Amino acid sequence: MSTPMRTRASRVVAVAAAASLLLPAAVAVAVPQHGPGSGPEHDGGTHLAATLAGRATLSADYLAEGPPSGAAVTPANGRQGPWDGQVIPGFSAMVDNHDGTFWAQPDNGFGAKGNSADFLLRNYLVRPQWDTGSKGSGDIEVLDFVEYNDRDDVLDFEIVNEDTDDRLLTGADFDIESLVRAADGTFWVGEEFGPFLLHFDADGTLLEAPYEFPDGKSPGNPYLEPGETPNVGGSRGFEALAAGGRYLYPVVEGALADDADPRRRWIYQFDTRGGEYTGKRWAYQTDQQANVVGDAFATGRDTMLIVERDDFEGDQSVTKRVYEIDLGRTGRDGFVRKELVVDALNIANPRGIDAGEGYGLGDTFALPVQSFETVLFVDRDTLLIGNDNNYPGNDARVTGTPDDTEMALVDLKRKRVTDDGVTVVGHRGASGYRPEHTLASYETAINQCADYIEPDVVSTKDGVLVARHENEISGTTNVAAHPEFADRRTTKTIDGTSITGWFTEDFTLAELRTLRAKERLPQVRPQNTPFDGLYVVPTLDEVLDLARNSRTCEGAPVGVYPETKHPSYFDSIGLSLEEPLVRELRLGGFDRADAPVIIQSFEVGNLQDLDGMTDVRLGQLISSSGAPYDFVADGDPRTYADMVTPSGLRDVAAYADGIGAEKNVLIPRNADGTLAAPSTVIRDAHRVGLDVHTWTFRRENQFLPAEFRSSTDPNGIGDLVGEIRVFMEAGLDGFFTDNPDLGAAAVS
Repeated sequence: MSTPMRTRASRVVAVAAAASLLLPAAVAVAVPQHGPGSGPEHDGGTHLAATLAGRATLSADYLAEGPPSGAAVTPANGRQGPWDGQVIPGFSAMVDNHDGTFWAQPDNGFGAKGNSADFLLRNYLVRPQWDTGSKGSGDIEVLDFVEYNDRDDVLDFEIVNEDTDDRLLTGADFDIESLVRAADGTFWVGEEFGPFLLHFDADGTLLEAPYEFPDGKSPGNPYLEPGETPNVGGSRGFEALAAGGRYLYPVVEGALADDADPRRRWIYQFDTRGGEYTGKRWAYQTDQQANVVGDAFATGRDTMLIVERDDFEGDQSVTKRVYEIDLGRTGRDGFVRKELVVDALNIANPRGIDAGEGYGLGDTFALPVQSFETVLFVDRDTLLIGNDNNYPGNDARVTGTPDDTEMALVDLKRKRVTDDGVTVVGHRGASGYRPEHTLASYETAINQCADYIEPDVVSTKDGVLVARHENEISGTTNVAAHPEFADRRTTKTIDGTSITGWFTEDFTLAELRTLRAKERLPQVRPQNTPFDGLYVVPTLDEVLDLARNSRTCEGAPVGVYPETKHPSYFDSIGLSLEEPLVRELRLGGFDRADAPVIIQSFEVGNLQDLDGMTDVRLGQLISSSGAPYDFVADGDPRTYADMVTPSGLRDVAAYADGIGAEKNVLIPRNADGTLAAPSTVIRDAHRVGLDVHTWTFRRENQFLPAEFRSSTDPNGIGDLVGEIRVFMEAGLDGFFTDNPDLGAAAVS
C-alpha cells in the first residue's frame, strides 16, 4: 500500500496560441496537455510547480477621477459611500499590451443594478510596478481609461444616462465581467445582465446591438417578458470569455436553471465574422456544485485556461484554481478534460514577497479572495492572476480592512515527480484543522502534503455515496437545528450497538445537501468551530474529482483511501456500498491496478467481494480489540488479534494488499503510557507481502504516548513528529494523521 509508481510518459509541450483575428499577439505557453483515456490525466514524470515571481496592488480606497460613486452601497469594513470619485472595485478581466501595461476592466461596480447606477463602466490602462522581492514598489499605476458608452444610440432600451450626449454606460445598464481585444483594437466584452456579448471600439463606444445568449436570459435582462422564467442565474452570465481565431468562447459562470446537473457549466462558441452563435457548446464540470467559472484565456486552437473558484474568502477558501482544458477531448462522462495548472491557495513564495502583510502572505502565497477573476499568460512560463475585490465588502487578507486590488505573477516550471516512499494519509482530510470529511478538509490536507485523502463512505436513501465518519450525523452536521427533519430522529442498531440520532440512509442527497458540516470534537479543536455551518456534505464523486484534479507536494497524483462503513448493515437495508463504490471508481477512471486508490474496511467479507470486483488495492483494517462485525454476525470466532498472527496475515494476503492497524497493535504502550517495544506485526506482514499502515496520529496530548506530551492539558499540543518517527523506525510504510503537515514533517 505504498505510494504507487508513476510511469506515464511526459506529455507536456509548449502550446502556441493560434494566430487570430482576435488575438493581436500570440505567446507560447507551457501548459499541460491531455492524453487519451478517461483516467486521472497526470503526467507521470513531471509536474508544474508554481512560484510567486511578483506582486502589485492598488489600494482598495483608490478613487479615479469622475463623479461620486457608491451612494447606494451597503457600508462594510468601515467604509461608507458615496465616495468623491469613481471607485475601482478590483479587476474582473485584463488584456496584456506586451509593453508592461494592461487594460484592466472592473465589473458593474457594486454587484447589482440597484446600487451601481452612479458607477461608470470603464476599462483602465494600468502599469504594475512588480515587487519581486528585490526590486519594485509593488504599486499599480493607473495611467488612463476609456469609458464605455452608447453615444451612437445603438441600444433600444433605456439606460441611466439616456438623455445625455455621451450616454455613458453604468453598472445599472450592464454587468461587464470578461474582456478580449481584437486585432483591430476593438474590445469584446462578456456581460451578465443579459447575458450579452458587447462589441466596443478602442475608445469605448458600443459598435452594435448586444448579442443575446441563445439559451436563456438572466433576471436582469431588459428584454425579459412578464412571467418569463430566467434560465441564467443572477450574476451567473459571461464571467469568462476566451478568444481563438474568428471565434469567441463565452462561458456561463453558473449552472443553467433547467440543467439536471448543477455542476455543469457550458462553454459556447460565437462567430465574430457571422455575428452569431455557431450552435456548438462544450460541458465543463466544476469540482463542486457551488463553484463558479471566473475567467478564461485561450492557449491554443482548442485549449484554454479556466479559473474555477468558490465564493469563500480567507481561511474559509477551498477552491481558487486554474485548470487547463481541451475542447477536443472529453471523458466518458461527456465533460471536457481538465488538468490543474495552479492552485492559487498554494503557491511557493521563497522570496518572501509581502510576507506577513496579511492572510496568505508568507512562505506560501495564496490568493484567498472571494472573487478570483483574472488569468492570462504574460510569457510562456509566467501566469498573471488577479482579483475583483467587491469593494468595500471583501476582507480576505486582513479582517475588517477592505481587500486591495491585486495582480500577481506566477512562474511555472517543470519539475520531476519525487517519492519519499512513505504514504501520508490525510485522515478524513486535515481534520485537525477543518471539520472532517469536507472538501475544505481534503483541500487543506493536500496543501499540507498528504499523499492520500481518506473519505469514510456511507449511503443516502437514494443510493448516493457520501463522505461521513458515520451514517449517524448529529455529531458532524447541523441536522438537529433543522426542525423539518425532527421526525427523522430515530434509534437503530448498527453493528450490534443501539444508536439514536439521524442517519444518512433516511435522507435523499438533495435533503442532505441542505445541511452543513460542523466540528465533531469542539472541546478538543475549538479552532475548527468557526468553520461550522459553511460546508456541505460532499459526495464520493466530488472527493474523487478533487483528488483527480490535484497534485501532491511531490508532484504525484493525489490518492483516495475510501473506507466502507458498516457494509453488512448497509447490505441488510438494500443499500450495498460495494457496487456503487466500484461504479464511481470506474466512472472516474480510477478502477485500475495502478490507480492511486486503496479501499479499506474493518469487515472481511466485503473486501473479499471487492477483490473480485475491482483491480484497485485493498486494505484490511485491524483494531486492537474485538473482531470484524461480519465475523461476529456469522458466528466466526476469529478476532482481530487472530488476524495479525503469522497465519492470520497469510489469510489476509489472499485478498488484500495491506493492513491498516491501530497504533497499539504495532507498538503497544506500557502501563505508564509510554511506548513499549514494537510487536512483530510489521515484520510478519512484510514477510507475506502486505504493506503496513497505521492509524491515527493526532497532535493533542490525550492521543500521544506519555513521553511525547507537552503538559497535563489533554488538549495541549505535544510532539506528534517525535511519535511518528518512532513508528517509522519500526518499518512502517504509511500512516493516517489528522495533521498532515506534521506527518509530512516527520518523514521529510
